[in-house]
Amino acid sequence: MKIKIAGLDGSLRNFGIAKMLYDTDTGALSVDDLLLIETEKEQTKKMRASSDTFERAKKLAEQADAFTKDCVVTFAEVPFGGKSYDAVLGFGIVIGIYASLTVTPEEVAPAQTKIAAVGTRTASKEEMIHWAFNLYPDAPWLTTKRGGVMVPTQKNEHLADGCGVVHAGIKLPSFRQAIQMIAASQKLAA
Repeated sequence: MKIKIAGLDGSLRNFGIAKMLYDTDTGALSVDDLLLIETEKEQTKKMRASSDTFERAKKLAEQADAFTKDCVVTFAEVPFGGKSYDAVLGFGIVIGIYASLTVTPEEVAPAQTKIAAVGTRTASKEEMIHWAFNLYPDAPWLTTKRGGVMVPTQKNEHLADGCGVVHAGIKLPSFRQAIQMIAASQKLAA
């Protein structure tokens, strides 16, 4: 049986979500779909900054929930360590969005994501994109033509991190327990 799992790499500006299929019999993963939700500050002075932030947060919350509500499990990389007002504000919004999702995510640390994907906690954005793009070449990546060849764009960073979040999340003891319960319920139903 295959179940849908989402990996979220949230930020106020670029919110990446990888929706993946997990085969409960083999443990194999494949990409079902990818979504990058982008928001930008209003550049004109027609709207108060707080109203603009609220509108951006609403957009993120609505699209993230709609995209993940058919998932059985979600995992999220929870931001921390902001050094500026804008960073901390964005982190708070992202954490609030995670908490409000129909399928509440399990927390995955950024280091867990990078280790699960590339094998080192200091993996660069480029290494994460390279890993995900090569592992899932048929996924709907954001690409551009360069020298006659389709290559991934830097915006795939958030989508690649979403894939890494899923790879880290399926290693959590709570996920293994959930899979055992799903397998047991399948046997009872059969």
